Formats: sequence, C-alpha cells, structure tokens
Amino acid sequence: MNDDIVPLIWLSFCFLGLFGISELIHRITSTKVEHTRKLVHFGTGALTLLFPAYLTSSWSVLVLCASFAVILLFSLKYRFLPSINAIDRESHGSILYPLAVYSCFLLYEYHQYDLMFFYAPVLVLAISDPLAALFGKRWPKGEFTVGKYSKTLMGCTAFLLSAFVVLLGLSYLFNKELSFMTAYQLVLVATGATLVEAVSGKGSDNLTIPLSVVLLLSLFASL
Repeated sequence: MNDDIVPLIWLSFCFLGLFGISELIHRITSTKVEHTRKLVHFGTGALTLLFPAYLTSSWSVLVLCASFAVILLFSLKYRFLPSINAIDRESHGSILYPLAVYSCFLLYEYHQYDLMFFYAPVLVLAISDPLAALFGKRWPKGEFTVGKYSKTLMGCTAFLLSAFVVLLGLSYLFNKELSFMTAYQLVLVATGATLVEAVSGKGSDNLTIPLSVVLLLSLFASL
C-alpha cells in the first residue's frame, strides 16, 4: 500500500477537483442539478477507470472510497455540494457508488486482475445509466411504473443496447476475439443489468448495476 500513497493523493485531488468544477458550474451558470450530476457521474467513472493502473492494493481503494463516502454523507447531512445533492427526490446513489467501486475492485482481484471484471461494471454504470435517463426523458415512450418509480421502454432499450456495445467492445479489447457464445453471454449480462436498473430506485442502481454486471460475468466465467 505504501507504493500507492502518491497515486492516492493525486486521485483524491482529481475527485475533489471534479466536485469543485461541478459546484462552480452549478453556482455561476445556474446549470440544472441533473446536468451537473451527470457531469460528476461521467467524471467519477472516468477517474475510477484509473484505479487498476495506479492502485495496487484493495486497501488503497478502500481508503479512497471510504473517505469520499464520508464526505458525501456529510454533504447530505449538512446540505453542501448542491450540484449533486439538490434534487427533488430521495436518492442514496452518491453514497452507494464508492461501495460499488470497492466491491468491483475486490472481484477484479479475485479474478486474478482480469480488467474485464472492473472496467465492464464501471463503464456500464458510467455510460448506460445516463443514456437510459437521457433517452427516457427525451423520448418517454412505453412508460411503466415499478413501485413508486416511472421507467420507459425507450430508456431501457437505450440501456440494453449501450451496455451490450460496451461489453462487446471490452471483450474484444481484452480477448482479441469474439465468438457467438461470448456475444450470447454478453447479451444476457446486458439484459440482466437492464432488468436490475429497471427495478432499482432511490439511486440504488449505482450499486445494483455494477454488481449485477460483475456477478453475471463471474457466473459465465465459472461455467
């Protein structure tokens, strides 16, 4: 873990800088919270992709994730960071995200540092989840209700297709070949993640989406 001290410091400053930029944009330009939340969503996803390259221990990831979970808990309690917290619905997504990242890193270690098991869940969450929200709001076709939450078939379709493209691209990048069986399994992983996203509320999808992706990949890897 000693070798991770410098990367931990600069990664921490990068995350703090992302939050700071989001706050400035929100306060100075009056940008809607939903847009600054998406900025932070993409930004944290991009920074998280650097973990396997610069952090060698899950303890380092735990320190970083726990630190930001505490910061985000305090931001909710004391109402700062409005650029990500000032929304008109109950959401625990910002708190659950660090837990999801740490869990995925543990599973990435368990699978002998196979990058597919880290990049796939992180990228599906960072790309497919915002696209589902964007398409669902822009073209609210096929609206349905799950509990207290409204979803759309358009949003689910955007999630499914983008998740499959992400998974397919990563599979080819890391394995250098694709087969019908691999593509079929990736369709099932994308479908499973889509169903999980559809039934997850209060921001719980920040945890359930990446875990569903990595667990389904683990299941197929064990067959």
